[in-house]
Amino acid sequence: MTDDVTTPPLPLLLDAVLSVGTELELHATLQHIVTSAVRLTEARWGVLEVGAGEVFTAGDGGDSAGVGGAAGAVRQAGGAGSLSVPILVRDEEFGTLHLAAGSAGAFSDSDRGLLRILAGQAGIAVGNARLYETARQRERWIEGAAAVTTALLTGEAAADALMTVAQQARLLAGAAAGVVLQPTPAGGMTIVAAATDAAGGGLPPERRRHPAAAAQNDLIGTTIEPGSAVLEQLLGGEPVFIEDSATDPRMTTHVRSRFGPSMMLPLQAGGRLIGTLALPRRRGDHPYTAVERLLATQFASQAALALVLADAQQSRQRLAVFEDRDRIARDLHDLVVQRLFATGMMLESTRRRAGSAPVGTALDQAVDELESTIQEVRTAIFALQQPPADAPTTFRGKVLKETAGAAAVLGVQPSVHFSGAVDTRVTEPAAGRLLRALRRALAAASRRLAVTRVDVVVDAGVGLPDGRSGVRLTVYDDGETDGVSAGTTVTWQAPL
Repeated sequence: MTDDVTTPPLPLLLDAVLSVGTELELHATLQHIVTSAVRLTEARWGVLEVGAGEVFTAGDGGDSAGVGGAAGAVRQAGGAGSLSVPILVRDEEFGTLHLAAGSAGAFSDSDRGLLRILAGQAGIAVGNARLYETARQRERWIEGAAAVTTALLTGEAAADALMTVAQQARLLAGAAAGVVLQPTPAGGMTIVAAATDAAGGGLPPERRRHPAAAAQNDLIGTTIEPGSAVLEQLLGGEPVFIEDSATDPRMTTHVRSRFGPSMMLPLQAGGRLIGTLALPRRRGDHPYTAVERLLATQFASQAALALVLADAQQSRQRLAVFEDRDRIARDLHDLVVQRLFATGMMLESTRRRAGSAPVGTALDQAVDELESTIQEVRTAIFALQQPPADAPTTFRGKVLKETAGAAAVLGVQPSVHFSGAVDTRVTEPAAGRLLRALRRALAAASRRLAVTRVDVVVDAGVGLPDGRSGVRLTVYDDGETDGVSAGTTVTWQAPL
């Protein structure tokens, strides 16, 4: 113990103050505080208790005292054999420093004075460390938001973009999982993207053979059903903060028992709700601080804006593809098809004037080849006018796609009628033959003049001459043939 004198040992005090103020990292600062206090007062051991049950020790016996409860050990020391002083940060108690007297006996008034001075400087050092940590946190979140924006604007697919947001947010928040939920048609919200830590986002040990993949598969599809207490807030674009997901009655999903503190943040930009970003921590982990909540909320807003911008960018790219395809289709139609058609007319006229049979046969063959080429080019034009993705998978959808594509060349939108269970009864071979026939009929109609009406009928409930069930395709157009407006009806049939 130091002597009971009115003038403190300034070299020791200055050394302690400087030692406490050298670190900006919070945990290192707290350890310096308790170590400096023990050295300055020649205490046997010291324990610094801070919020959330954290304990920092120094000296002999400090570890055992911290484990058993420092405050209780100090009370057992009793009276002058122990010394406790609060650490105040901006007039708020941050923690308590406990010291136990060494072999020299009780603490002196000088020891108490030194400890009070040290505690005051410690409060300043802790405040500075907090500000530094907050600045570092803010910097990390800003860098993370910038990384997400850069990644999304490189042209990622929608599912990959949501996964990027979930993974980056999980890393920044120190969460067990990062998930993105989107509204369902039924009025709930479901998880569509999930990223977990190496421990599998709270999976039980028996399911951790491949923890990350197992946890993600387990989370994907988890739905917050309509009627949940948090759902109204989420769909309204309000953040929800949960202290313990496992025990909070507002949480209703089957995975809630694996998680503790959680944030559920709206992904909202320009009044449009894209979804919700949820960041649950494991049970027993520290709750989110006010600063973490604020930074995560700002990140979610930035990520939502990046998602909207990425979607707009992809839409512009798709539009550019459509415009380019439309230009190619126009060039093919206006130049190639017209020239081929004119050449065919010339050959047809020559064939009529030709006298010899071999010459006529050759010209007939040339005309047929030109008509076939025109048909193939028109088919290519129809295909160019279709969206490059989301191709229909049903026969009904394919028929509608073919007729919609033909409208630009025909100058009229064909009417389409279906009869019977078209999608369930028409087999793949029959569908292929009928679609090829439909393309030929539409191409033939486009060669006729003054077409104002095209009707397409698909009937999956007809009987074939041999008694089998079949499907019939009928295409009618009112165009002119050889200058006569008589209308043309073409019919194809195929067995089911």
